[in-house]
Amino acid sequence: MFEHILVPLDGSRLAECVLPHTVALAQAFGSRITLLQVLERRRAAGHSRSVDPLGWHIRRAEADAYLDGMAARLKDLKLRAEKTLVEGQTAERIIEFAVDQDVGLIMLSSHGQSGLSGWNISSVVQKIILRAFAPVMIVRAYQPATDEWQSFRYRRLLVPLDGSQRAECILPLATTLTRFHQSQLLLAHLVCRPEMPRRAPLTTEETELVDRITERNVIEATRYLEALCSRLSPEVETRLLVTDDIAASLHGVVEEEKVDLVALSAHGYSGRAKWPYGSVALSFIAYGTTPLLLVQDLSRDEVEDTQAELAARERKGH
Repeated sequence: MFEHILVPLDGSRLAECVLPHTVALAQAFGSRITLLQVLERRRAAGHSRSVDPLGWHIRRAEADAYLDGMAARLKDLKLRAEKTLVEGQTAERIIEFAVDQDVGLIMLSSHGQSGLSGWNISSVVQKIILRAFAPVMIVRAYQPATDEWQSFRYRRLLVPLDGSQRAECILPLATTLTRFHQSQLLLAHLVCRPEMPRRAPLTTEETELVDRITERNVIEATRYLEALCSRLSPEVETRLLVTDDIAASLHGVVEEEKVDLVALSAHGYSGRAKWPYGSVALSFIAYGTTPLLLVQDLSRDEVEDTQAELAARERKGH
């Protein structure tokens, strides 16, 4: 499933928070690992176009030695690991490498060498997840990390489902992980009460209509989850909730159930090809606090170009 895992590193402890998760996934899927570091050229003081050659060679040698050390630790765990050192703009080079090498999964720390910030993910991570069109895993660098790579295990894994086949594309990955780590798989289906926006309170008839539609959807959702459990495993747990806000309620489930990994498809039933991620996936990217495994169900050719992309391409052509 994940034959090749790409792990971008920048030499910082924050970026290294992905490594226990990399080991956990590589062991479960038998993956080979590439450790990638991108060196961006720093201009010498007072020279707008020149680069300090001595400083550059020192940085490159240090980065090379750093990657060697990390790869050696992975090999000590009987994992297939290699290193790659490239130059250029970080996000762009990571995306290029992932596409050229047909990478199956990109492991991303929410923050790296630039340090923690009030943003839930760094600008580099945002660029990668919006342009890579590949499965990604985001690990929150501001959460406690462990140096015990070998013993790291997931305990409770949450998969939000909306009844669509697109949302279910994450299930083979989730079941493989839970079996390998002997963890608990939790399937959550949320029924959203129909919206009837109006300035005045709903009439009795309108309220009864909302209740009838909600009740019907709950019955269908119950059947859906029962069928899934019979197909997957009787040990799978399910949560069926009625809510007015699906994303907020899912975040609540993560907290209440002490979930330590959320696995999610980029789109669900209402997903459109206009954007690379649906609203629930975007909510977990922007506000989630646990590790997030996202499977992209669209290729680059299926997603519409944004106005910014079109304008940049047109300007580059002049």
